[in-house]
Amino acid sequence: MRVAVVTPYYREPRPYLQRCIESVRNQTYPEVEHLLVADGHPQPWLDAEPVRHLRLDRAHGDYGNTPRAIGALLAASEGVDAVAFLDADNWLHPEHVASCVEVARAQTQMPDYVVSLRFLARDDGSVLPLGMGEDISGAHVDTNCMFLCRGAFHALARWALMPKPLDGIGDRVFLASLRAEGLREVRTGRKTVYYLCTWAPYFRLAGESPPPYAKEPIDATPAQRWLQELDPVEMRVTSRLLGFDPRSAFRLRSGYET
Repeated sequence: MRVAVVTPYYREPRPYLQRCIESVRNQTYPEVEHLLVADGHPQPWLDAEPVRHLRLDRAHGDYGNTPRAIGALLAASEGVDAVAFLDADNWLHPEHVASCVEVARAQTQMPDYVVSLRFLARDDGSVLPLGMGEDISGAHVDTNCMFLCRGAFHALARWALMPKPLDGIGDRVFLASLRAEGLREVRTGRKTVYYLCTWAPYFRLAGESPPPYAKEPIDATPAQRWLQELDPVEMRVTSRLLGFDPRSAFRLRSGYET
């Protein structure tokens, strides 16, 4: 089972990218290739790394959705069996890919996608003593915790086709599109993603002062309002592009297999 890990990057510092690359290189599963896609700001030193380095000639300002789609579609066209996503500021446990492959192969029928869990990490690599309730319940799956098998490859283009007003909640929209289709989801139940926490409320919840890079949560209200204001024709087009009516992303309940 060939697996591609796709990393879109913008202007992340070199130490972040090195940590990200090293975590993929250290996977215990042998058949892993790493694609990095520069969103308008390529870093030439990456050409000497054991990765595929793709360059887009301009930035897209969509939370990495466009470079993520391009890297994933390229990998799919070249015959990989699964695509995982890893943002440039995050990193993987050495058994991340192996655990996803293991649970996929354990099913009587290959699932369409696998989801894992994540640690909330500080910039120095240490872990915040917090759990993510909606991650554990399955109500939310972070992009970095998605492992798409061939049965979900038709959805890869949705990252690029997603209307710009939805970019800020793109992971929720993408997940909702998979679930609205009834694609088969299985879970590893393991935390194998280290997610650099950039959200100020979680630091406060842990009793810490938010670091300078932390920010407040994204307000989904503008996206919801934009959807509500679409005329019927534009709503039909948007639903076709995403594979479902995105208004349900605000009310879709979790449904997953254990």
